[in-house]
Amino acid sequence: MNISRKLHHVYTPVAQQGFLGSGHLARMLIQVDFDQSDPFIMLVDDELNKQDEQPAGGPHPHAGFETVSLLLEGEIGDDTYRMKGGDLQLMTAGSGIIHTETIDHQASIRLLQLWLNLPKKDRWATPRVQDIRSESVPVLSQDGVTIKVYSGTLAGLTSPIDNYVPLIIADIQLAPGVTIRENIPASYAAFLYVLEGNAGVGNPASSLHQHQVGWLDRYSEETDSELELTGGANGTRLILYAAKPQGDAIVSHGPFIGDTQEDIRRLYQEYRQGKMNHIASVDASQRILW
Repeated sequence: MNISRKLHHVYTPVAQQGFLGSGHLARMLIQVDFDQSDPFIMLVDDELNKQDEQPAGGPHPHAGFETVSLLLEGEIGDDTYRMKGGDLQLMTAGSGIIHTETIDHQASIRLLQLWLNLPKKDRWATPRVQDIRSESVPVLSQDGVTIKVYSGTLAGLTSPIDNYVPLIIADIQLAPGVTIRENIPASYAAFLYVLEGNAGVGNPASSLHQHQVGWLDRYSEETDSELELTGGANGTRLILYAAKPQGDAIVSHGPFIGDTQEDIRRLYQEYRQGKMNHIASVDASQRILW
């Protein structure tokens, strides 16, 4: 059976005042229930235009899931682990870790940060961090198409990132009127987020515009499906997120994800007792640069 993916649910997240001050706008991109978005928990499009040098952000804990940070513009981090535009970082919080996101200078930054569920069997994995710099990301560029594959496999490209959850993240740019057809697993939860322009999705095509999120329909069959995308009148740039649902219920509270409320209580206790290490102190084998 030839399965063609279509848009199932489309919405336009509103930019709201973020927690980093007057120059911070945040769009909450996942606005469906977890049983529909599984394994995607939360995704925020952060745009920061910081005009002062007052410190913003700071150290905070995470446990029970992974953060996947795609920096679209600007620079963040310290001299040891600095991210630049086009870089991606996947941090497995796992059993619990503290990390610091402090910005103490004028800055213009745009960041997509995803919370990704861990499989139940890997919930408390040893924390680790994987960084892939823009110049190391597999890329296809030809005939009005540019595809960068940050995670998983798409368009004949495979990222080196090691995943607990099978995950595809791709930055796709299409010139006006250019069409691509790519295979993704039919059973994957998948959505598109348009950064620039507009795109036609599926056949017959449905339009998806700048700042819109479009969820694709999903199938139970463990087979491939075809995703057709066409660049709009002014071309398009969009991000594709697709991943294998895990089918496990989760409990979410603050910076922690668990299987039960008892997990959450335990994690808060461990954090307060100083039992979580800072990500900067992890063993070198758990700090991976691709």
